[in-house]
Amino acid sequence: MAWIETISDAAAEGPLRQLFDAAHRRAGRVFNIVRVPSLNPPVLKAGIGLYQAVMFGSSDLSRAQRELLAVVVSKTNGCHY
Repeated sequence: MAWIETISDAAAEGPLRQLFDAAHRRAGRVFNIVRVPSLNPPVLKAGIGLYQAVMFGSSDLSRAQRELLAVVVSKTNGCHY
């Protein structure tokens, strides 16, 4: 398994602290998919923005259909989340 250096919750400061705090409010914790780009907070912020646009933005697909697609892709890729 690959190892990627990340920043812990306790060490997060500034904009990263704000992004981690928002993750805690949304999900009760910072999932690894959010933590991986923690060394580059602007990239993390952009990734969260992309996710929110895809999952919550205007679309011909319902929210349930988008979630279903995400689950199928994750399962196909062997992701456990």
